[in-house]
Amino acid sequence: MPFETISVVGLGYIGLPTAAVFASRKKKVIGVDVNQRAVDTINRGEIHIVEPDLDMVVHAAVTEGYLRATTKAEPADAFLIAVPTPFKGDHEPDLSYIESASKAIAPVLKKGDLVILESTSPVGATEQMAAWLAEARPDLSFPQTHGEDSDIRVAHCPERVLPGHVLRELVQNDRVIGGMTVKCSEAAVKLYKTFVEGECVITNARTAEMCKLTENSFRDVNIAFANELSIICDKLDINVWELIRLANRHPRVNILQPGPGVGGHCIAVDPWFIVSKTPEQARLIRTARIVNDSKPKWIIQKVKCAIADFLQENPSKTVNEIIIACYGLTFKPDIDDLRESPSLRIAEDIVSMHEGAVLLVEPNILELPKHMISNSLVTLDIAIKEANIHVLLVDHREFKCASLMRGASIRIVDSRGIWLK
Repeated sequence: MPFETISVVGLGYIGLPTAAVFASRKKKVIGVDVNQRAVDTINRGEIHIVEPDLDMVVHAAVTEGYLRATTKAEPADAFLIAVPTPFKGDHEPDLSYIESASKAIAPVLKKGDLVILESTSPVGATEQMAAWLAEARPDLSFPQTHGEDSDIRVAHCPERVLPGHVLRELVQNDRVIGGMTVKCSEAAVKLYKTFVEGECVITNARTAEMCKLTENSFRDVNIAFANELSIICDKLDINVWELIRLANRHPRVNILQPGPGVGGHCIAVDPWFIVSKTPEQARLIRTARIVNDSKPKWIIQKVKCAIADFLQENPSKTVNEIIIACYGLTFKPDIDDLRESPSLRIAEDIVSMHEGAVLLVEPNILELPKHMISNSLVTLDIAIKEANIHVLLVDHREFKCASLMRGASIRIVDSRGIWLK
């Protein structure tokens, strides 16, 4: 059947751009989100997240009547679930958002509908979603019991886009389509071909789930190597940035750049989904997570050493007179996303431990998270002028152009190697 009405459940960094792209292809799109503020913002033709060009696409889609947001699920021909999948406790996957979304759409499902899970998920989550739907709608048949003859088609199709380039990559990137049956996959391909110019590659649901986890775990392991190398080089009094430049001159070596840790909604989370399913086998993946999660503590220790060195060279000063500036709070350069950000965590720890003033510089956000409201954002110029210790956490473009004075009154902790190369 044709997909004339599409419902996107979860209007965040992935769901809203996906809804907007479908709507730009003249499809009727119903966006569903539990956040009333987000719903109201979208229905005004505005956006509640930062992503280049998304505001124009959403405004046009709403104005032309192709996109509408609501807090309650409505009938549609295809449902895309793009809700968060965080972890809880000891890095156990939290599927409660997927369960809630499943129960929200279940009452409006009809024979012939397609349900796609886009949320990055542990292996087996798509089957679990189908089980929740079947439990809620015993009058309909699902792939796990009726195979190709099921009333409802179910598939997994993970997103693989880069923040700041989401609209372009949604269209141009290849998509992995993992249906619970062949017909489920074919239906999903037909839907995505509404806007996807890349290739839609068909596999099964479990392999599609594992594919996204594998991609991000591969990147996490490579980042962990760079981060561990930076700690080793510091111990051996070697400039890690020069070392990596030299090593990368080898035609088959491409070492990544170290940093303060790993953040975001994918790389810092997805590897744990593999570990949770196969804890005895995922030894390297677990170790990489431990290495990357421990890097913020190492940065904090470097800040403590910088404080001690400053006091030693400036004996007339006291700790509470030292001003520390933290540059960058987001999880990667030139975006506004603070999710799972190691830089934000480091800044929070510095604020908690330091008796003196801490200046926070983040050019991509207008206000700090509520738990940090006792501090305030300052401009780059003010931080450079007033701070004694400068902690570079994110290599935003603004910081790359900055130059710091050297001297006994200045200490630099550069986690990205742009000031101390």
